[in-house]
Amino acid sequence: MTKKKSNIEDCRIIKLPKIYDARGNLTFIENSRHIPFDIKRVFYLYDVPGGETRGGHAHFILKQFIIAASGSFDVVIDDGFNRKTINLNRSYFGLYLPALIWREIENFSSGSVCLVLTSEFYNEDDYIYDYSTFKKIVREF
Repeated sequence: MTKKKSNIEDCRIIKLPKIYDARGNLTFIENSRHIPFDIKRVFYLYDVPGGETRGGHAHFILKQFIIAASGSFDVVIDDGFNRKTINLNRSYFGLYLPALIWREIENFSSGSVCLVLTSEFYNEDDYIYDYSTFKKIVREF
């Protein structure tokens, strides 16, 4: 388990490099240079039906960087005491989420793609799926 309890102030929008070009822009991400961890896993959500919510969990150790690669969506973050909604709608901005932050992703626009970079490989034991359990864990810190 992580040794430090995170709060929503630890979550932040990070602007990525953007190289402008008349033929189309380019944005890139380099390990530990643009985001505060080395990337071990990449996944993306797409074709999310209208009204559906993704996420609905927290992680003990894993950190994430979430990007709206296309379209837009809202990320609801919660540290067990405070809750905040952040809209992502630009492919050169991403949301950094440390460990022990509850996240829900909702309000996907048509055709949106949610790109997620993670600090760890997939590990089922790192997930907290029950919100009541999550609140109990963070309140014990």
